[in-house]
Amino acid sequence: MTELPGAERATAVALPDMTSAAEYRRRLGLGLALAAVVAAAGVGAIVTADEGQSDTVAITGGSAEQSAETAAVPDAAATPAGLALPDLEGELGQNEVEPTVPVEPERVDGGCTIGALSIRLSSEGDGVACLQQALADQGIYDGAIDGDFDDPTLAAVMAYQEQAGLFVDGVVGRESALNLDIWPDEDMLVVRTPSPPPNTPDSTGYYLSPVASVGADAPPLPENSGSGRRVVYDRAGQRVWAVDANEQIVRSWLVSGSKYSNEAPGTHTVYSRSEMSTAWNGQAFLPNMIRYQQTEIGHIGFHGIPRHVSDNSVYQTTEELGTRLSGGCQRQHDLDAEFLWAFADVGTTVVVT
Repeated sequence: MTELPGAERATAVALPDMTSAAEYRRRLGLGLALAAVVAAAGVGAIVTADEGQSDTVAITGGSAEQSAETAAVPDAAATPAGLALPDLEGELGQNEVEPTVPVEPERVDGGCTIGALSIRLSSEGDGVACLQQALADQGIYDGAIDGDFDDPTLAAVMAYQEQAGLFVDGVVGRESALNLDIWPDEDMLVVRTPSPPPNTPDSTGYYLSPVASVGADAPPLPENSGSGRRVVYDRAGQRVWAVDANEQIVRSWLVSGSKYSNEAPGTHTVYSRSEMSTAWNGQAFLPNMIRYQQTEIGHIGFHGIPRHVSDNSVYQTTEELGTRLSGGCQRQHDLDAEFLWAFADVGTTVVVT
């Protein structure tokens, strides 16, 4: 990883040596130990744990700050901010977490789409009719193409999901819609800027990644993306902006967000950070984890490119940033993750559009 000049580097939080799998395994030890406790209690997830780092969690409505590394595994109902929940990264194998938020129904070939992030039993409209026609084309559905997600449509969806090797839940979200070719063309919404020369710093002294840009070179902020010092994440464009108090774009970069569209739009606040975390399944290390959204099944936030626990290899390439690949979090190039770690302390506003 590229080092910053001495005076500038001094302001950054050092990451563990990414070449040292032994160091990663040492940090994972506590996480695996806690996982055994959770498994014994019948909970099917690995608790995120960190060792030897300043991970501070701000609990809304609480009177003190709590270190996540020393938190016990409490009863879920007694956890004010769900601190024992895992970080959502990797294959979740479900669509139930997807909201039914409208999306732009665009395809290069002009074909129809489901017109939302997900549709399910009792959904209605053109998106359902599109689904019914796609299922009919597959020879799985022979009912009316009427835009009513009824029981026969549900049965056909579940039959298709089983046939295609997808998670069978009867909910048509991104994965099912992609397989049926009724999902909007995502690449149409992703803006890729020219890569800056190597070792180009931003105004804060942090080097730009190959997918980052600054100032006037950065794409404009999306509409209704808040005001003041904040982080903005646009799901459609798979892009993040860091904005200062004077409404100036400090930096913008591409990320790889959730395949399941489970990032909730709206205004959030950073409530927890970990220099090193592990994914819910214990198979990936997540450097510079910054959490801003808690779901029923885990935390969503920004982090560096995940590394496999088994061999320390990366989960994806730089060229794949801008493509939805994660289970909930936003994957960033390591240089962008280092910058955001310095920019987004606990309490920082995050706007998701």
